[in-house]
Amino acid sequence: QVQLVESGGGVVQAGDSLRLSCAASGGTFSSWSMGWFRQAPGKGQEFVGAITWSGATTKYADSVKGRFTISRDNARNTVYLQMNGLKPEDTAAYYCAAERRGWTTVAADYDYWGQGTPVTVSS
Repeated sequence: QVQLVESGGGVVQAGDSLRLSCAASGGTFSSWSMGWFRQAPGKGQEFVGAITWSGATTKYADSVKGRFTISRDNARNTVYLQMNGLKPEDTAAYYCAAERRGWTTVAADYDYWGQGTPVTVSS
């Protein structure tokens, strides 16, 4: 049974940094593409970024490009989302997701999801 568990969320001030982690178990993590999504209160789900199985390629939403960085450690079955220069509009629940078959930014294509970790950025 595949499990994805996010951690690292919290309450910070604008301009601060946070690093989210997503630990995977129960599957072949090193073969999956991984994505990060977020959902702000009262809004729909938004793609944040994704990374290929090897870590060689990443893609980011325009809203976070240059501020957020995705990385992964396949030996630890963990993917990270480093968030710098946080803004109040980054406030959301952040979810990691795993995609077994390819490389996508579309949430519906992801096979496994974590429960999310909340991030609140105050101004």
